[in-house]
Amino acid sequence: MRPRPTKNKLPPPSWHSIPQDALSAGQKRKNGEILFQSPVMGVRGLQGFVGSTCPHICTVVNFRELAEHHRSRYPGCTPTVVVDAMCCLRYWYTPESWVCGGQWREYFSALRDFVDSFASVGIKLVFFFDGMVEQGKRNEWVKRRLKNNREISRIFHYIRSHREQPGRNMFFIPSGLAIFTRFALKTLGQETLCSLKEADYEVASYGLQYNCLGILGEDTDYLIYDTCPYFSISELCLESLETIMLCREKLCESLGLLVADLPLLACLLGNDVIPEGMFESFRFKCLSSYTSVKENCDKKGNIILAVSDHISKVLHLHQGEKKLEEMLPLGPNRALFYKGVASYLLPGQSSPWFFQKPKSLIMLDKQVISMSSDPESKQGVPICTEPESKQGVPICTEPESKQEVPMCTPESKQEVPMCAEPESKQEVPMCAEPESKQEVPMCAEPESKQEVPMCAEPESKQEVPMCAEPESKQEVPMCAEPESKQEVPMCAEPESKQEVPMCAEPESKQEVPMCAEPESKQEVPMCAEPESKQEVPMCAEPESKQEVPTCAHPEIKQQLPEETDSDFNLEVPMYAHPKIKEDNPMDMDSEIKQQVTLVSDPEILKVARMHHIQAESYLVYSIVSSGEIECSNTLEDELDQALPSQAFVYRPVRQRVYTLLLGSCRDDISASLAVKEWFVYPGNPLRHPDLVRPLPVIIPGGTPNLKSLWLNQEPAVQARRLDALLACFNLSSSRDELLAVESPLRALCCLLIYLFVQVDTLCLEDLHAFVAQALCLQGKSTAQLVDLQLEYISPRAVQLGSLLVRGLTTLALVNSACGFPWKTSEFMPWNVFDGKLFHLKYLQSEKGYSVEALLEQNRSWLTRFHNLKAVVCKACMKENRRIVGRGHWSSHHTGGQGVGIAAHLSLGVVGPG
Repeated sequence: MRPRPTKNKLPPPSWHSIPQDALSAGQKRKNGEILFQSPVMGVRGLQGFVGSTCPHICTVVNFRELAEHHRSRYPGCTPTVVVDAMCCLRYWYTPESWVCGGQWREYFSALRDFVDSFASVGIKLVFFFDGMVEQGKRNEWVKRRLKNNREISRIFHYIRSHREQPGRNMFFIPSGLAIFTRFALKTLGQETLCSLKEADYEVASYGLQYNCLGILGEDTDYLIYDTCPYFSISELCLESLETIMLCREKLCESLGLLVADLPLLACLLGNDVIPEGMFESFRFKCLSSYTSVKENCDKKGNIILAVSDHISKVLHLHQGEKKLEEMLPLGPNRALFYKGVASYLLPGQSSPWFFQKPKSLIMLDKQVISMSSDPESKQGVPICTEPESKQGVPICTEPESKQEVPMCTPESKQEVPMCAEPESKQEVPMCAEPESKQEVPMCAEPESKQEVPMCAEPESKQEVPMCAEPESKQEVPMCAEPESKQEVPMCAEPESKQEVPMCAEPESKQEVPMCAEPESKQEVPMCAEPESKQEVPMCAEPESKQEVPTCAHPEIKQQLPEETDSDFNLEVPMYAHPKIKEDNPMDMDSEIKQQVTLVSDPEILKVARMHHIQAESYLVYSIVSSGEIECSNTLEDELDQALPSQAFVYRPVRQRVYTLLLGSCRDDISASLAVKEWFVYPGNPLRHPDLVRPLPVIIPGGTPNLKSLWLNQEPAVQARRLDALLACFNLSSSRDELLAVESPLRALCCLLIYLFVQVDTLCLEDLHAFVAQALCLQGKSTAQLVDLQLEYISPRAVQLGSLLVRGLTTLALVNSACGFPWKTSEFMPWNVFDGKLFHLKYLQSEKGYSVEALLEQNRSWLTRFHNLKAVVCKACMKENRRIVGRGHWSSHHTGGQGVGIAAHLSLGVVGPG
């Protein structure tokens, strides 16, 4: 096993006597040193408050002991920890070198150690990754990306000034780390899931439904959700398997609140849904009237105490009698606030803060959800079961209950008592272990018939459920999609009063108006695509109503009981495990053909969704469902105009993928069709997405449809899949040469050809460095890679390393879009790329080292080197691209701008800013 840096055994909880707020913003203690870390996700100020004011809510626990206790209490049940993987990336990335593009072999070894440590004590891990950015959280996503841009600028400034990697206090995760971590964990045999929205809700739901030992992550939202225990990844000692458990019940005791009050507190403090400044004046008023201000507590801590005091002493007096907007200054933010509170409610849970109007219907994530827990309601309560389980297991969701929430039943037939809400007397079910074979009661059966209040359309006489728009208070009739059995609201345009039918995508539950706003006069700037010279609109309609689908795992058409005022059009995320199926009872006539997705074939959507959830594909489902994708920050030097951003370099590939995914499924693909790209690059303020149109993709023999590429199992189709992949990179003419290259270098060779054709500022020395590192990597152990030493750090080599890794992520997109012609192992970075090794070869090549020296005098690699180089150079010559040495290049490229400026000009942006 690879040596791993030893982490000291955790001290008692008194470690929190060092306030988190004493650290500078964005920093975190680990192993006694200050590590750079992005601000903790979740509730604003809560992490620092816990560390400085409420250290007693933190308890040192040992996973080995927890697992043994779980097994003794629930025989036959496997202790399971659900992992918020996005919170753990910084913890997992232990290699010393991080700026050169990633130490992927070393990282893969660290992941294996992590998995093995938990497996050694019999704990099963389930990993969740963010799959999409919710529209309601887009502003927060943009804010963090722009902050990351400033951090990256400082990193490159440091490198140019010191010619070395910055200290760990400026650590930035390598590009593509989240994407390739999914594939690495699947390679290690771990259950890995990708969410259809941001993962925290699905993590909390999974932990509750499957009776998990706890959640491992670093997000204070897990203190707010009423779910299983929350463990800190940043405080985990892997050798001893000790960490800190943060107890929400003890937090409530300290604040004088109930667990059911925590969502209200979180929204008043600010979170990823509610901007922190929205209730700043309200918090100040609470602080002004707070009489128990603690001198040893900072201002943020006292604000949390003051707001909590206001909730417990003022708001509780009128709970259930007045609406929240009558007790709080919600103003125009009323609907958003309700949405924020409701976003913490897991399946089967309700909030006492929602004004009770039994059986009133609201829209939550475009699904009709009754917010009443009225025991007379005929609507079933959702139940969670393990995939193979036949037994429903109850849980207690009553906030005042002191009973442990997670419950699991052994394999025996013994019944488990149900815990009922004292007011509603409604039994709330829980989950069973996968091995359990006992029967499942309640409404998890596919044929569940849930009653929904109906109204009759005046002309059709057909019963249609009603919902109310938040502003107009006008009842909105609902329709159902024939394939998805989903209820769809009829939206009335505020000015025209005309009803606009809304159609729901059968898998994603996304709503899109079926007609454009007739009075919209806003002009959309256009840009010219690099290859097509076709003008492309650069900004999205600011008032666009299209939303990224936020529904849950496949096959779920779930309706949940809630309670709230029907004036509010709340959008609450829904989660259900893919193997639990519940049909929507609103099954309308199958003749209705309206679709919201860019791809209308339900079979294709189902396959794309399945691959997405199982973390087997990248971006494909987002393209075919919502037509909106994003890519986070890349280590790119905004001052180096000679190297274009990866967003531009690989855009033509993505455009051909759009044609493959969208054009083959739509006979009416029009010039106006565009995919929204939220790609981070220098100079992009991210005020709106780039609207990118598809490019023609020329495949020998014609373009196959997606059903053929994805579903046809005939051997001959595999060749067509490869043809499609090569066509996306415009490499069809080099097919035979690429097929002659051995695995795993074939995919890398494909990528290098594309890069050198696209970027004319790449030179022969760069090619030598890329090829030499790929060959030398095959003969080096992880320990040898760790021991590599670099004379200095080159900012250009840093960006080249990131450019190649982003190319590997693009290969993941194309491979999944084309039906997986290549095994994923062919383009996994630990098989073809090592950042520090590439950097070493780059520096050597820049100094004029011979090929023999680059290959470390290994003659067996020499022939392979020249063969790979010949394949790349020959393919480039077919595109009139001659790869020359840096000396020759410098004398013929005085400006050194190459594709970099061309790409920026095509978007109306020159350089940063």
